[in-house]
Amino acid sequence: MITLRFYRIYDIGREIDLDWLEKALAQNYFTARTSFVRVKPKSIMLEDPPLMIQMNPIRVERDGRPFEFTVVARVYDIGVISFCFIYQNPEAEIAELEEIAFLFAGQEGLSDFYVQYLKTLGEIIRPHIRGFAINPDFFEDYSIYVTDHRDDSIDPVALLIGEKTNISPQIREDILKNSLSYTTDDLAILSWDSALLCNPESPTDIIDLIEFANVQVLELRYYDRELTREMEKMYDDIEHADRMSQFRRGRQYHAIMAKLMETSAEISEIIEKVDNLIKVTEDVYYARVYATALKVLRSGQWSESVSRKITVIQENYSMLSDEVRIQHSNFLEWVVIILIALELVFMILAIH
Repeated sequence: MITLRFYRIYDIGREIDLDWLEKALAQNYFTARTSFVRVKPKSIMLEDPPLMIQMNPIRVERDGRPFEFTVVARVYDIGVISFCFIYQNPEAEIAELEEIAFLFAGQEGLSDFYVQYLKTLGEIIRPHIRGFAINPDFFEDYSIYVTDHRDDSIDPVALLIGEKTNISPQIREDILKNSLSYTTDDLAILSWDSALLCNPESPTDIIDLIEFANVQVLELRYYDRELTREMEKMYDDIEHADRMSQFRRGRQYHAIMAKLMETSAEISEIIEKVDNLIKVTEDVYYARVYATALKVLRSGQWSESVSRKITVIQENYSMLSDEVRIQHSNFLEWVVIILIALELVFMILAIH
């Protein structure tokens, strides 16, 4: 048996009340909440499991061959939609998995379908989500190839990079070092945009863990970009304020500080929620799979970039706060000087 799962994940706005959304969609759509099937309830903790929505299947033709994909969407409370196109053939051998993977390498031929589903689901859920917004050009994509047994007749590295070529030893080593097994019969190999899972039992939980890791990385990328925009605007606003008169400058600094404090607090809260989207506690193997997925997706680099930009914003807030305090202190000094001068004038006038 072989299964190919093609993911594309989009940010759609701010936080979502999934309980409310589930009730709103329940009458017209099949929905369910994600749950792990092969672990103890306390082994993997989801604060707010994503809402799954069953979509209509699609037929795609590649090289004159028709393929039918089941389509599932998941809506996450942090403001994310994940689409998964699933092709499954219970009777196919692993050689066919390799053949189909090369046909759809880089998710070739699927982009327009993702955009159509994004627009369709967007129209359905837009009335139920505050601040709903879609950018079809900003996404995270990932492919997962699943077979029910290990087979040395195919090259897993060629499968994962999507091309048959003379792969260098360095690339081969980089990919194969992210191999994990729980028993002698199963194997999971994770790379930066795809994974191969060989398992006699359906590795549903591992598939979900890989999806969650991609969701986290997408949100870190999204807020890294948002922080970059906020920083550019911050510097423009400070430069504009510096050209104002001293009195107007102080008021403008206060406005900039209020915006910086709001941005820093809001994004810090969201990033904390993204980081805590899922917690793998007691299951050592699943914890390793999840940690490996985050590592190969470079989650740490994006997280560091976000933290660094939040720190810069906070430092600029402190700088502006000091500047405002200095201006206020100077203003008070001038007030004192003027009052003393007036008192001296009144004393001189009183003498004369």
